[in-house]
Amino acid sequence: GGTIFPLEIALENGKALIRKNWSDQESILPGMQLLSIDGVEIDEVLAEIYSQIPAERLYFKQAKLEMFSFPRYAWQIFGEQETFQIKILAQGITKPYTIKAVPLIEEFEMKRDEILNAQQRIEFLPEAAYLNPGDFGGDEPKYQAFIDSAFTEIKNQKPKNLIIDLRNNRGGNDSYSDYMVAYIADKPFRWNERFTLKTSAFLKTFVRENYDTTDVFWREVLDRQDGEIYDYDFEPVNPMPKNKRFQGEVFVLINRHSYSQSAVTAAQIQDYGWGTIVGEETGEFPTLYASQFQYPLPNTGIIVKVSKGQIVRVNGSTKAEGVIPDIEIRDHLVDEKDEILEGLLERLR
Repeated sequence: GGTIFPLEIALENGKALIRKNWSDQESILPGMQLLSIDGVEIDEVLAEIYSQIPAERLYFKQAKLEMFSFPRYAWQIFGEQETFQIKILAQGITKPYTIKAVPLIEEFEMKRDEILNAQQRIEFLPEAAYLNPGDFGGDEPKYQAFIDSAFTEIKNQKPKNLIIDLRNNRGGNDSYSDYMVAYIADKPFRWNERFTLKTSAFLKTFVRENYDTTDVFWREVLDRQDGEIYDYDFEPVNPMPKNKRFQGEVFVLINRHSYSQSAVTAAQIQDYGWGTIVGEETGEFPTLYASQFQYPLPNTGIIVKVSKGQIVRVNGSTKAEGVIPDIEIRDHLVDEKDEILEGLLERLR
């Protein structure tokens, strides 16, 4: 139950722009700028929220705030209240509003769509085949069957171009992404240049309870000393047979909401030269701490997730930056237009 602040925002060019309006004030439109809440400048409100968002830089914090949503964070940081006094800037005019909080479930959660919405889809456009692999997780045999069938269709249709969409993707496991990449690769490949782990008593307990301890990867976790840091070399993945692979031009779509393994995969394709990256810089770094495990706190039972490894992208770069697109096209969340896909299709025409 309870209520929540009724405006979602997108953060662009240092401005907090209205993305969704769930209030009863219909004159507040997407694209208008939110200036203040209850007399507090929006930059101060955001600074308070940013202090609670774990991320290496402001750009990533902003992406996470958009992804989890401003109303949820505002409730977490500032608590619940019945009404809000806000100021909105539109067409050069500043106007005050009094807006009511909305019921959390019926008027917020049940009406909105999450930003992380990657769904498996194959479509054939005049300019290219379009493939969205979805998140890199779930039922692995079912995922592989979808990828197999998608590339069978692509082979039959014979498009010159293939667009792989990794936007709004929460990531997942390398075995999923590598299975897809094998259809565009022309030689054995890896998904990282270096993978470093740190073992611990907590991790060993987690492994014994959840994994096959005869597996080489997990066996080494158990055999190392608590606290030891070591490199683990994954075997290269072989490409699919040549008669199954797509051999035309590949374009990979990314945005600031391409997370975890989706950012790693975009960097992998870029570093091997197997595709042109299109869109905007990812919020997450492709060289990152990842490969989580978890354990419960002893008194509260709250689950703590911990990264046990560090992944270095294929080209070895450890720069504090996301995946930088080869063709930059900004994604505006305040409208329903797909600027990145439409921009690429226009170039292909």
